[in-house]
Amino acid sequence: MGLDFDRYTPLLQDGGRMLLLVVDGLGGFPEADRGSELEDAHTPNLDALAASGITGLTEPAGPGITVGSGPGHLALFGFDPWRYDLGRGVLSAVGVSFDMKPGDVATRGNLAFLDDDGNITDRRAGRIPDEQARPVVEKLRERVALDDVEVFFEPESEHRVVVILRGEGLDGRIDDMDPQEVGVPPLPAKPQDPAAQHTADVLDRLDAAIREALHDQTPDALLMRGFDSLRDMPDFTDRTGMRACAIASYPMYRGVAQLIGFDVLGPPTTMREQIDLVAQHREDYDYHFVHFKYADAAGHDGNREAKVEALENLDADIPALLEAAEANVVAVTGDHASPASAFGHSWHPVPTLLAGGSAGVDDVTTFGERACAGGLFGLRPTQHLLPLMMAAAGRFAKYGA
Repeated sequence: MGLDFDRYTPLLQDGGRMLLLVVDGLGGFPEADRGSELEDAHTPNLDALAASGITGLTEPAGPGITVGSGPGHLALFGFDPWRYDLGRGVLSAVGVSFDMKPGDVATRGNLAFLDDDGNITDRRAGRIPDEQARPVVEKLRERVALDDVEVFFEPESEHRVVVILRGEGLDGRIDDMDPQEVGVPPLPAKPQDPAAQHTADVLDRLDAAIREALHDQTPDALLMRGFDSLRDMPDFTDRTGMRACAIASYPMYRGVAQLIGFDVLGPPTTMREQIDLVAQHREDYDYHFVHFKYADAAGHDGNREAKVEALENLDADIPALLEAAEANVVAVTGDHASPASAFGHSWHPVPTLLAGGSAGVDDVTTFGERACAGGLFGLRPTQHLLPLMMAAAGRFAKYGA
């Protein structure tokens, strides 16, 4: 599965400008009586873009593997997701511009609702809006403290909260405390290694303190997952020779890009603002990464109609995005599949298109799972997309005599 990108370094040369549009949770799967959300959405602009290039399907971490957004994006940026995976907490902490120190442990928390028996009734607290979530985070800051460890709470987006622990002997090798289902209680902290037992004990005390702090209101719990500490990552520019920028509304995606050396622009709050940033910085970067979140959010909610609508809304913005970028090579794909019927991520391969430069053209004229299965791009590891984009943009010299 792994791709050693270092072998490409001697071949690097200047070439065309590139645009990667990541439609978070893009993929799904057709069923007996209906297509996938992408197949059923009216997307004439994505269809035209697919018809102008080659299409296929990508797998972020191998056949049958369901991935989180972190490894899914690292694969898109040419990193082996098995080798370089980072916990969601670190990506979110960097994304909200928290100054993490060596030894800190970060986790992503969901504000959630519990019933009288302590079982989860809603893992996302009704997708509480930012203006309602921030006072809850302030209450946590005021009421929660541990004697031996500093605790920091940072709002991320909607129900999402970043928690950072700072103290002696902390270890991020902890299983998720969020069971990622309803009707059951939050999980106790479980160390993956005996060296992390102290951190597990700290987290159990923290969980109790959070519930006590929120006992008089809803949301009344914080479900924590994605524990990790900051680690050094190879630099994207050093690996590819390209100046890269990230344009994303959600902090986590800015975080993963920043950790590998992207300049983070914005943050924008709408697709229109993202397109404006692309236009403003068109000449400043060789590689523009633009992230679209709303298809994934609808998939997590099990809302098929909302996912179709999100894809159609994005399609309407495609001409303006392409005009703003004036890229020689364009790729559109997702970091993973999020079919509404799965209420979250799934293992299904993700539709992918590559257009411009020397990419070529196949016979596919619509952008969807079954159409892309017949494209010249083929079924490939997601990690292969970056070098193929670079090749189409003329960024590799010939290897050998």
